[in-house]
Amino acid sequence: MSFTLATWNINSVRLREPIVLKLLEKEAPDVLCLQECKSPVDKIPREGFDALGYTHMVARGDKGYNGVAILSKIPMVEAGAEDFAGLGHARHIAGTLENGVTVHNFYVPAGGDIPDRDKNEKFGQKLDYLTDMRDRFHAAKPQKSILVGDLNIAPREDDVWSHKQLLKVVSHTPIEVEHLSETQDAGGWVDVTRQDIPEGPLYSWWSYRAKDWDAADKGRRLDHVWATGDIANAAHGSRILREARGWEKPSDHAPVFAVFDL
Repeated sequence: MSFTLATWNINSVRLREPIVLKLLEKEAPDVLCLQECKSPVDKIPREGFDALGYTHMVARGDKGYNGVAILSKIPMVEAGAEDFAGLGHARHIAGTLENGVTVHNFYVPAGGDIPDRDKNEKFGQKLDYLTDMRDRFHAAKPQKSILVGDLNIAPREDDVWSHKQLLKVVSHTPIEVEHLSETQDAGGWVDVTRQDIPEGPLYSWWSYRAKDWDAADKGRRLDHVWATGDIANAAHGSRILREARGWEKPSDHAPVFAVFDL
């Protein structure tokens, strides 16, 4: 069974319903994971998604912020939602597809602007969230699983437009990268995107603050697709749909895709 999966921080699923529908019509992934839906689950606009064949959904929502959802053409049942670090935020949802693959959809806290947990509570929450993820994966090693989402960290030097200039900027600081690496190692996760595209600059996020984001190209790879070792070799065809960043009323993130043959 071959299926295509995409992950996208949509920055309000109701506000940006038109471009979600555009993506589903244009690219037709079998599974679409959304983050930062900013909507209670019962307010997510299901009608248009259902009409395009995405009749299966698992989700958790918060009014006005956070929120994660998985839309699928493939039959899927909910596999749980965890409150990592006890924040009480809707930041994780999991669904198991009919082929037995469990998809974990994460929205890791952004961490605020100051990379110091003593001066910035949000940064501490981000590190604690990752530590809790790490500990859960140590305690129960995931199998036949895919982890996707806005992890809010660009780990590699070529995952940011300037490694030197961003070393003290939240999302690329050494302590964040270390925490993400420990989380990845704990679950035996393989970075599918970089397995398929091993070299060169690669970004999935461009700030709204840039007047011409495309020309400036000051991007970061904050959005990820990982797979457990038992299925990582079945992944291929990874890509980032950069053009979606330029669609009307866009998210500041672009969708990340991967194909799996299982």
